[in-house]
Amino acid sequence: MKQILHIISSPKNEASLSRILGKKVIQNIKEKYPQANITEYDLSKIHMPHLTESHINAFFTPDEKITQIEKSERSVSDKAINELVKADLLVVEAPMYNWNIPSSLKAYFDQIARAGITFKYEYKGNSLLPTGLLKGKKAYIVTSSGGVYSEGKLKDYDFATNYVKFFLEVIGIEVVDIFRAEGQSTLGRDEALRKALDNIVIE
Repeated sequence: MKQILHIISSPKNEASLSRILGKKVIQNIKEKYPQANITEYDLSKIHMPHLTESHINAFFTPDEKITQIEKSERSVSDKAINELVKADLLVVEAPMYNWNIPSSLKAYFDQIARAGITFKYEYKGNSLLPTGLLKGKKAYIVTSSGGVYSEGKLKDYDFATNYVKFFLEVIGIEVVDIFRAEGQSTLGRDEALRKALDNIVIE
């Protein structure tokens, strides 16, 4: 049975185009894999703490030396990583806010970036990047934006999906495709969404 992890990061609810688009992507995945099990991580409802020094200390403390306080500090991270490890496929909603991702999604990434668990400091060939440990997983990125960032003059300013793709690939996850509800300020909200929905293809 395919395990799907659906990560939602928009602070908006029904009005969010990334949520609407992400929901349709999940629907299409379920049509292709009717027995799939979906785990939803809605970061507007789950408390995903931003990193503190105590989190970082707990992350680097060996299990045999960890205290109850340190266990508590890394419990959110441990749970998030357990769900991630079980997943075969991710759908990551990353709407563009002020040219980047919502801070809740960055907090989630900081909680799952754990040396020795999701990546290791091993450099292969001429690579200057660490080696991802979450092999065999794939991901779709879902985004929304006022401008068009997939091409044209704004392409160099797509710090949102470029960062998400880079991060996922660093920890070993293959990004299959990016679905964009973009150009809302020029095409209009409805047309941007229509084009995005028409372009969903699940491999």
